[in-house]
Amino acid sequence: MILPLNKSNLKLGGITLKVIINGYSGTMGKVLTNCVLDDEELELVAGVSPKHHDVNDKFNTYSSFAEVKEDADVVIDFSSPLALDGILEYCLNTKTPVVLATTGYNDEEMEKIHEAAKQIPVFLSFNMSLGVNILLKLVKEAAKNLNGFDIEIIEKHHNKKVDSPSGTAVMIANAVKEVREQSEFIYGRHGRTGKRQQNEVGIHAVRGGTIVGEHSAIFAGNDEILEINHSARSKNVFAEGAIAAAKYLVNQEPGFYNMDNMLG
Repeated sequence: MILPLNKSNLKLGGITLKVIINGYSGTMGKVLTNCVLDDEELELVAGVSPKHHDVNDKFNTYSSFAEVKEDADVVIDFSSPLALDGILEYCLNTKTPVVLATTGYNDEEMEKIHEAAKQIPVFLSFNMSLGVNILLKLVKEAAKNLNGFDIEIIEKHHNKKVDSPSGTAVMIANAVKEVREQSEFIYGRHGRTGKRQQNEVGIHAVRGGTIVGEHSAIFAGNDEILEINHSARSKNVFAEGAIAAAKYLVNQEPGFYNMDNMLG
């Protein structure tokens, strides 16, 4: 007997998860769409994008969540903070878990996300790469044990990326600050005079070409340097991480979740 899928069990008797992708027509959304369509455990039932112009024979498309007729087991968002209100309204009304893989949220938007998490499962990460999230754990360990080492963060991305520094660079800096509470973030050093201060954490952004994403945390001490690096070779790593998060999230109670919860 095939059991019905509900919000408390992931996959029983071969039943697949129904997914809605917000931002399906964007660069990252297209990658995610292909990955979801290739995953036998998932069914893509709808895509939402204000820029949608095409008719897709594999799933229904809409310009806003107000038009969506399908029910889903999870929503995955790769778009922009401008879509947040529509996503949360749909997910709260339908009690649908949501994976937010968008960067650039302001304080007010983050408050809305945390309020929504009181009613539905919400997963948020500014970088869905599993490797990057292991890097964050390593950065915390290094910051804790390498007392007196100067810390610099360098991130590199393609020339179409709109936010700077990257959300991932901010995550790395915040990981350092969890261990070194007195850290002061310095965004580049143009116009600064005087020597580097002990508590500075330098954050530097490079934009060019088609760089998918590279992040380095540099720990510089007396006569030795430790670098912790991550390089994404394709956008698939972010899509696969978001899918893993979606499969994790549908089994959770209402609350706020991130990669630390999933990776343990």
